[in-house]
Amino acid sequence: QVQLVESGGGLVQPGGSLSLSCAASGSIDNIYVMGWYRQAPGKQREVVAIIFNGGNTNYADSVKGRFTISRDNAKNMVYLQMNSLKPEDTAVYYCKLRRSSYDVGYWGQGTQVTVSS
Repeated sequence: QVQLVESGGGLVQPGGSLSLSCAASGSIDNIYVMGWYRQAPGKQREVVAIIFNGGNTNYADSVKGRFTISRDNAKNMVYLQMNSLKPEDTAVYYCKLRRSSYDVGYWGQGTQVTVSS
């Protein structure tokens, strides 16, 4: 079993910044990819950013240049630095971990990010 715990969400004004953290624990012999997803009310969950074991990253077009994903492999943690936040970034942000390319993955419980004046 794998457990993921997100932290760092909150309320921020447009143009502000927030940093999210996700700590992974449990049966983790290898991590293939970790990532951040978000789900706004009435919308489907979407990928925000992912980072592979080797360090390669992918970002949603909507967050490129504003968000940065990073990992600490020694601590099994993944981070999301969010700058220049917009109201449309408001969503519940979820952390996901896959141990291999065949793994369906594990999800955290989510953390709310609200961008509003």
